[in-house]
Amino acid sequence: MHTTPSATDRAYRYTKDAILTRRYAGGELVSEGAIADGVGVSRTPVREALLRLEAEGLVRLYPKRGALIVPVSQAEIDDVIETRRLIEGYTAERAAAAEPQERAALAGLLSGLLDRMRVEAEADRRAFIVADRDFHRAIVAAAGNEIFVTLYDSLRDRQLRMMEEGTRTVARMRANIEEHGVILAAVRDGDPAAARGAVQAHMDAAARLLGARR
Repeated sequence: MHTTPSATDRAYRYTKDAILTRRYAGGELVSEGAIADGVGVSRTPVREALLRLEAEGLVRLYPKRGALIVPVSQAEIDDVIETRRLIEGYTAERAAAAEPQERAALAGLLSGLLDRMRVEAEADRRAFIVADRDFHRAIVAAAGNEIFVTLYDSLRDRQLRMMEEGTRTVARMRANIEEHGVILAAVRDGDPAAARGAVQAHMDAAARLLGARR
């Protein structure tokens, strides 16, 4: 049964998408009225949506002035990369240590997502990003810890707005696919050390791309 998103949910999704895709740039002050007009709602649900985004660290509210889009800092980049290393290295290791039947099921899912990435690398950059994100999320979710999944989603949201225009080139996407293939092979083969190592190598590449210091 499908339910219609509330006005607050619509305002939240609209504003968050504008922040993550950088239609609202870091350091920009956006008024409640501008958001309300964009979504087609009153200011009350916009205010509630902005409170949620402030709790996520994406905006800073100034009464009667609007919402400041919090700029991406070097510290945030470093923290995101470090936390992804910890969560994804651990969950990949666990996935590779799982029972053969569980590994086979996860490997089948990952293989399908990798095929999607191969197609979208040449066709649709945004769809590629979604498949990339789903690949990592599947490994994190396999650990069965919902807190890990929630944290992973938050980290990927933050990372999305860190990407400068032009950094995700076709060459980088192809390299990304190769790195994912190594992770998949380690999980499928039941090699925990190789799985963790493959994730760390992949995160090294992400760190270089984002300019992380760690």
